[in-house]
Amino acid sequence: MPSDLSEALLASIPDGKVLDVRIGLSWTAVVVEIAGARRCGLAATLRGERGHGSPTMPDAGHLVERSARELAIWASPDTGNLTQTSVGFATLNALLAAAAADQQWTDLNAAEVIAERGVGKRVALVGHFPFVEQLREQVGALWVLELQPQPGDLPASAAAEILPQADIIAVTATTLINGTFAGLMALANPVALTMLLGPSTPLSPVLFDHGVDILSGALVQDIDATLRAVSQGAGFRQIHRAGVRLVSRWAETGKSAGAR
Repeated sequence: MPSDLSEALLASIPDGKVLDVRIGLSWTAVVVEIAGARRCGLAATLRGERGHGSPTMPDAGHLVERSARELAIWASPDTGNLTQTSVGFATLNALLAAAAADQQWTDLNAAEVIAERGVGKRVALVGHFPFVEQLREQVGALWVLELQPQPGDLPASAAAEILPQADIIAVTATTLINGTFAGLMALANPVALTMLLGPSTPLSPVLFDHGVDILSGALVQDIDATLRAVSQGAGFRQIHRAGVRLVSRWAETGKSAGAR
């Protein structure tokens, strides 16, 4: 994540007490307490290349003894540890959830937004999402860029060729965690409609100042069920069913105003 974006997001959050940290196979969840209320944030679990003898998390087993802001600071470009950065983003998202609950978020998931806006258009997805095959039948053209390509996908290295051609660009929020977000956004055509999506998405209007037109993320409603699912290796659809609300919000720009 660019340092200026990191600083802006961190400046927008309150502090809180860390109640729980769960690092699952696919998702990381952090629960915080703010003004007496529990909030939960999610982020994709990234692990990097570490041997069994190398500690993945600093101070593992004692994270709840830190303040929420201390953990949220790990959502920065300087961490150098992907799992630690995942915890940082989950904490950041938990702290943002308090404000997001009071803002105008539409109960609409990213697949519906892309399908509606992508009719007859060239769509580029950065990340292979569960709705890819369905979306192929609904939009004009679909390119999927992936670090680990599946059949029909393009390698992530094709981004410089593909993204400038796209009318709609949907980028996984995992790119914030792995540090590729800024480079990808720089490749987008200025008139393209750009989306940031997935449960890792920080639900903050700060991102509208960094080239994003639509935010599509998640609000955890059933915290206990979500924690159980994360701890037991749940994938996206499983945490969604456990009690996660999919929401979207548009920037007040000409490009996105017609998307509603």
